[in-house]
Amino acid sequence: LAACSALPTPPVQLTRYDLGVTDTTTPTPTAAAPSVAPPPLVLAEVQTPAGADNSTVMHYRLNYADNQELRAYQQARWNLPPAQMLEQRLRTRLALERPVLSEKDNLSANPNDQRPLGLLRLEMVEFSQVFDSTSSSQAVVRVRASLIAQDRRGGNVLLGQKLLAVQTPAATADAAGGARAMATSVNRLAIDLSNWLQNYGR
Repeated sequence: LAACSALPTPPVQLTRYDLGVTDTTTPTPTAAAPSVAPPPLVLAEVQTPAGADNSTVMHYRLNYADNQELRAYQQARWNLPPAQMLEQRLRTRLALERPVLSEKDNLSANPNDQRPLGLLRLEMVEFSQVFDSTSSSQAVVRVRASLIAQDRRGGNVLLGQKLLAVQTPAATADAAGGARAMATSVNRLAIDLSNWLQNYGR
């Protein structure tokens, strides 16, 4: 019995979450479809704020206690770093309406198309579950988007910049509820971002 008491405690199994299965059905247009197909869009790697780690930690805030403290679930993790999950989902969603490239593709603009290539840079500002009370929370995602035109002469022009924010109530006040709500928030963000790009013919 003494020997058994010295055995190490088994590690607690972490629960891992992602954003679920991507909806690849063609979205219903919210405005009149453009007469000319949008030009290819270059989606840069999603950036995180300076000093933020590239971990898979699931973060939450307690608005009713201290909303400046970013806390972490102990037994739950994202399957991938949030910025990487966000980029994958946005790339899939945006590609339903326009060709989406990466900076690694290093392609030149079509000489028959006078429109400059568009470069979309995204900075993830917030990606967390925010509790307004012990039983009420919402998944909040905020992204700063910058649309840049890549001039054929080598220069860049800022076409537009916007802070996009979406929040979705969580059905349960735990990591599982936060993960499901975050998937909805990211999907809604992708739609808002696509609509914003269309305002610039992208």
